[in-house]
Amino acid sequence: MSMTTETQIFDAAVERLSRGGDLAAETERLLSELTPDEKLWLLDGDGEFWSSMGAMMQDGYNVRPIEMGRVDRLGIPGLRFSDGPRGAVVGRSTAFPVAMARGATWDLDLEERIGIAIGRELRAHGANFFGGVCINLPRHPAWGRAQETYGEDPLLLGEFGAALVRGIHRNAMAVAKHFALNSMENARFQVDVQVDDATLHEVFLPHFRRAVEEGVDGIMTSYNSVNGEWAGQNELLMEGVLRGEWGFEGVTVSDFIFGLRDAGLSLKAGLDVEEPFRQQRAHRLPAALDAGEVSWEHVDRAVRRILRTQLAHYSRERDAEPGLDVVFSDEHRALAREASRASIVLLQNEPVEGAPLLPLSDTLRSLALIGRLADLANTGDHGSSDVRSPHVVTALEGLTAALPDARITSVLDDDPDAAAAAAASADVAIVVVGYTAADEGEYMGADSMADPALLQLFPPLPEGAPAFDLSQAAGAMGTAMGGDRASLRLRPVDVDIIRSTVAANPRTVVVVVTAGAVITEEWRHAVPALAIGWYSGAEGGHALADVLLGKTDAAGRLPYSIPMAEEHLPFFDRTATSIVYDRWFGQRLLDRDGHAAAFPLGFGLSYTSFEIESVELSTLAGEAFTACVTVTNTGGRAGRHVVQLYGTVDAPDFPRRVLLGFEPVALAAGETAEVTVHGSTRPLQRWTANGFAPAARVATLEAGAYAGDPGAAVTRLPVV
Repeated sequence: MSMTTETQIFDAAVERLSRGGDLAAETERLLSELTPDEKLWLLDGDGEFWSSMGAMMQDGYNVRPIEMGRVDRLGIPGLRFSDGPRGAVVGRSTAFPVAMARGATWDLDLEERIGIAIGRELRAHGANFFGGVCINLPRHPAWGRAQETYGEDPLLLGEFGAALVRGIHRNAMAVAKHFALNSMENARFQVDVQVDDATLHEVFLPHFRRAVEEGVDGIMTSYNSVNGEWAGQNELLMEGVLRGEWGFEGVTVSDFIFGLRDAGLSLKAGLDVEEPFRQQRAHRLPAALDAGEVSWEHVDRAVRRILRTQLAHYSRERDAEPGLDVVFSDEHRALAREASRASIVLLQNEPVEGAPLLPLSDTLRSLALIGRLADLANTGDHGSSDVRSPHVVTALEGLTAALPDARITSVLDDDPDAAAAAAASADVAIVVVGYTAADEGEYMGADSMADPALLQLFPPLPEGAPAFDLSQAAGAMGTAMGGDRASLRLRPVDVDIIRSTVAANPRTVVVVVTAGAVITEEWRHAVPALAIGWYSGAEGGHALADVLLGKTDAAGRLPYSIPMAEEHLPFFDRTATSIVYDRWFGQRLLDRDGHAAAFPLGFGLSYTSFEIESVELSTLAGEAFTACVTVTNTGGRAGRHVVQLYGTVDAPDFPRRVLLGFEPVALAAGETAEVTVHGSTRPLQRWTANGFAPAARVATLEAGAYAGDPGAAVTRLPVV
């Protein structure tokens, strides 16, 4: 009979669990094997702070998995972190379209398949802990990291986060972030977000609750303060809501470096792991334990959760171990192209010479491709979500491949006159404008290192070590560019280029590269065709050509509303030290104030037409329901539609219309189908002193193409 060695203790526990063993019992057994020093070792990262920061500055952020709590003596693998969400940040992996673009697909099956692919790649690189399920609600479109999340609606966020968790689970542990109320970038280390309990539970937490229900393994806290306490040491959020109300049994981890301000208080409040290195806890927690500020019971509580999470992961059914050949494989590149195609949102497609301008003919003889972004590898910001894809197909590369016999003239400089000249001599002009990492994204500039409150969070330099450039340290953890957008409009020179181009050639298509909403009122009415192209991943150029040339339908739908003016949005100050969040933002704010959207939530055109003929409530079980929606493709070509369910109620201080469910459907020309759409009445509930209660007993259920669709089919929906 073979004897289990110390190094096999973890594997032996996993084996017993795979045969039906008890997870709680195996967790306690493993906990009992740990020494006090090993328990403390699990509570933060394994790398010494200054040497790890130096290596990161030299090699780049997260090029290899970041290890936390690995204990070789017992075979505990630890949490081996890879960031996200546009792909596996470790190594040189496949860059998928950013999460906001994937939200525009309204396709949960597609998102789950992307999660499987990301999980395979990070696992092939040796990671097991994916910090890329970003489901923060972008309260204002200026938020610099809007590209990392899925849209403005809590239900959309929750369902996409759950789909990504399901996909990641095939190969790794999934971590949702940033808990909670993180939707400001420049002020994230200083701002206190004030929010009442009802708004918190109804608006800013439901998507995290949904991820917990799906079995998310970890929750990463945010940098900001919530109602006067930093999120990384906020006991009401972590032990009250997350554990007490929702029953979360996984692991809580801090955001990197500045995610907590007090080592002992954070542990007492329910934060299990300080990420990513040996920083505050390694240097300050022993003294806090000696002083009785925190107890060993708190240590054991955190360690128990850390062990349980790993045991649960390794004992559940997983895919076969992938090899490095899955990374940037043909299969994953094809998936990235599919996602990019499905994400492109066609906002305008007016007739030119008697017919809609799009789709373009693949027999074009000449094409003018205009704009600084037309031949730029532009997959998103250069912060923690940056994926180092081996190759990125630009718009110029994709259109050149798709139109091998056409003369393509590119004007990449900011030159309206040159753009007009090129457009005048071409059959069609395509203008690619918008943003880059310099305009929006994660921000951690050198100015952060001038804040004494942040400087005191660093451990002392080792004796005899040379002085360390803290500004470079900041750059290693993020980017000095980007941040929250200063403007929601295009650069003035981009507007000049658009106007010059369309004046020279009325057959002009404008493609906007962005994450959040762009206000276009000063120029869009002069343009026949307008599309949102997003930060579209490694295969974005091919996908753009596929859609513009009609190889596939224009299928994306807006995951947020686009207003006509900045005044129709909530107050936003990217330098604020305190801000109040209420329930009014996006489409629900436009509805309340009676402002028409330039383009409402869920809007998007197709190359064919659809009619929703009827909706019937099929089942109602608790908060869940299904609706049967009859949809017909009334146009002359195959296409893809997204059936959206909205609930409307007339209740004081409550949104007039909220999203309840959605389902994409592909239909041939003339085809009619009965589509089953799964929905939830949760968005129709309000938070009270006794928990959730219906805002109204009955709602009107609308099945339409977008929020407020006048052609929606309607029925009654009881609310429970």
